[in-house]
Amino acid sequence: MSIFLTLKQSAEKKGAGFIILIDPDKKNDEKVIGLVENANLNGADAIFVGGSIMMDSFYNERVKKIKSISNIPVILFPGGVNQISKHFDAILFMSLLSGRNPHYLIGEQVLAAPIIKNIGIETIPTAYLLIDGGSSTSVEYISGTKPLPPSKPDLLVGHALAAQFLGMKMIYLECGSGAKNRIPNETLKAVSGEIDIDVVVGGGVRTPEDACQLVNSGASFVVIGSAIENSEELISDFASAIHHKNNYV
Repeated sequence: MSIFLTLKQSAEKKGAGFIILIDPDKKNDEKVIGLVENANLNGADAIFVGGSIMMDSFYNERVKKIKSISNIPVILFPGGVNQISKHFDAILFMSLLSGRNPHYLIGEQVLAAPIIKNIGIETIPTAYLLIDGGSSTSVEYISGTKPLPPSKPDLLVGHALAAQFLGMKMIYLECGSGAKNRIPNETLKAVSGEIDIDVVVGGGVRTPEDACQLVNSGASFVVIGSAIENSEELISDFASAIHHKNNYV
């Protein structure tokens, strides 16, 4: 069974999927093993690996290490074609649909496609929508695109429907790493209520209560990064909140 179908079935069975985001940069070198081991033991459904900027040359070694100790799928959340590696189980084949920079709409994808085919990694077609989380993010600077305002749900719905009609399998609503604010519940409900494909939500999710509210508002998968980097002991709490969506209402 494909990685995507495995994740989808797990999310449907548990109520939603819990994904841990690991930035494999040198600043996190000492934390990576602990994060993966905790993910194995405490109910995470998958690990996303990725970051906007790689600050040293040991990226592939860290990815290989993550894969070697992970009992759950390890999926590339790409910041660029240079992050593709044979050590991943799958890759989010993303297009930054919220922006109008052609390089991130299709340019990077054209460069990446032959490499991905050669390596043989499973692709998960994903529309990436950058949402304003109240602070500037690395994605905004690197991509040269503006985030969508969460106060205009119709605009988000239009982008999400376009992604569905283009054949994407998932919509990733992202406020950015370390965002001040996560996507509002009502905005997420507006998007999830209009589309038929899975919604992934990340950025600014600080507490299990936040995560549970997002699931109740229509998130199929919730991605947690910074909150767990700062407090690994919260992994089991996030798993419980996401998988048992009524615990924190």
